[in-house]
Amino acid sequence: MSKQIMQPGRNVWKEAHAERVQFLVDGDSYYPRLKTVLEKARRSVWIIGWDFNPYIKLDPINEPELTLGDFLRSLVERNEELDIRVLIWDEGPIYSGRSLQLFMNLGWEKHPRIHLHFDTKHPLRASHHQKLVCVDETFAFVGGMDLTAKRWDDRQHTADNPLRVTPDGDPYEPTHDVQALVQGKAAAVLTEVARTRWRWATKEILRPHGPVHHDWPEGDLPDISGCYVGVALTQPGINGHRRRTEAAKLTCDAISEAAKCIYIEAQYLVSNRVVAQLARKLKEVDGPEVVILVPKTTRGIVEQMTMGNGLARYIRKLRKADSHNRLLIAYAAVPGENEKEVEVLIHSKVVIVDEKFLRIGSSNLNKRSEGFDTECDIAIEAEDDQCRTAIVGLRNDLLAEHLSAKKEDVDRISRSQGSVLAAISALNVQPRGLRIMQAETGNGTSRFTNIALPIFDPKKPFWPLQRLKLRFVALMRRLRHSLVSLF
Repeated sequence: MSKQIMQPGRNVWKEAHAERVQFLVDGDSYYPRLKTVLEKARRSVWIIGWDFNPYIKLDPINEPELTLGDFLRSLVERNEELDIRVLIWDEGPIYSGRSLQLFMNLGWEKHPRIHLHFDTKHPLRASHHQKLVCVDETFAFVGGMDLTAKRWDDRQHTADNPLRVTPDGDPYEPTHDVQALVQGKAAAVLTEVARTRWRWATKEILRPHGPVHHDWPEGDLPDISGCYVGVALTQPGINGHRRRTEAAKLTCDAISEAAKCIYIEAQYLVSNRVVAQLARKLKEVDGPEVVILVPKTTRGIVEQMTMGNGLARYIRKLRKADSHNRLLIAYAAVPGENEKEVEVLIHSKVVIVDEKFLRIGSSNLNKRSEGFDTECDIAIEAEDDQCRTAIVGLRNDLLAEHLSAKKEDVDRISRSQGSVLAAISALNVQPRGLRIMQAETGNGTSRFTNIALPIFDPKKPFWPLQRLKLRFVALMRRLRHSLVSLF
């Protein structure tokens, strides 16, 4: 009999009960659901993210003129008791190309109960990577999606979708992601994460106001009614705060308990710990099948020379360990013009083990997410048939999306054959589907990768560089003040 995976104090920070949980696949599911919940807000809204863009559309289909910033402004204007706090990594707007504009006075945020702050309290080159939206200490969204450009897409992921454009009107590639909505005490715990992060960044101490009662929003029913949710954090441990590495431990502990199937969606796969754990499971005679979906291409030369080459190396390592033919590493593709395929960017961070464990959050499978960046994941460990059905249902639903198949067919074949890989093989026959990742052999870049990976994907802060960080923060603060005074 397998042991309990979630262990508070080891691989989860806290565990709390959730009245309801809903899985939201892709931006077309997440953004409208978020809008519905935000409309219920009476006391508090916390938005914590790697990046933020007030010009995105939460519902480009039904309300194409309504921007996120204007929507948030309308919420505080019609409710005198509501405060909205937005905390964004100070370098996020630079990486996303909105640097100057977000640092200026934009109008929507000029309200005494809208508080926009840029988080500088992190090590040099580290990022604040958590992606949280908490409402009234009653609802919380957590996952891989920031409220920024190039995140929205529908589940069809067609190569050419006129709605899939940036606020400037530029089209971008198909993008896949996963978010979760929780209600109840677990949402209050996630709000505590947001409140603590705000205090560290701003030194403002805010007390909980207590959960505000809300009914479940109209629309889709929850996937789970009543379960315990674990919250796993990553914190680098600076400025006198405790270092936390629960997220990485949780992933490895879950993999170690796998018996039948490990299903992973990850933007990066360059974690020594995770790959080593997966390799051990692949070597077991009666071990689990392993299905890993990752992006095929990288963004930029530096990412290719580090994360891209690192991924190829770890793919080779896993395939070498796969002596029992239980491994699939693939990317998702949809048909494009002239019989060419278009990749679907896998931006989600999901780990599903058998029918008993699910992890959704911000953590990538790289070293940064193990102890350098700031991360937040939630996990559910099945205790009853309802949870088991929901967990395996999400896995089958995700596979059905990528295979352009029916969820029921994925479930039927995987159960009848006793194999998820058999279901993928049988259903991967459409123009849209999964394609095997190729791992190029060494081409002279391995030495560079060995040098660059510890620099661009460090596991913990390098303390001598923190003096440079302080100077950089001071420079950025002066830049923002200068921009605000000009505009």
